[in-house]
Amino acid sequence: MTRTRFRTRIQTSSDVEVEDVMKTWQVQEAKARFSELLRASVEDGPQIVSHHGKPTAVVVPMEQWQRLQQRPRSLKALLQAPDGPDGLPLPPRGRLRRHDPEALD
Repeated sequence: MTRTRFRTRIQTSSDVEVEDVMKTWQVQEAKARFSELLRASVEDGPQIVSHHGKPTAVVVPMEQWQRLQQRPRSLKALLQAPDGPDGLPLPPRGRLRRHDPEALD
């Protein structure tokens, strides 16, 4: 098992790219130690499986896979959500008083 540096996209509100270090398993090693591969994906994050030295597949935990498969919400739906964007609490809506603009001289 080796560690490989890959650029990955992390889904955040700012959609920032970060460098992450993921473990790489050769196919033969992944087959022989499959239980350990699964445990590592759950505890340490995605695991890469390579075939003839080329990254071929990634083993990810089910929760992360389901999150990646969700349809992205529209901006309108995101802003109208009661819990706010990314679960951030928002102040109560509709309580602001509106003022008429002052007349220009």
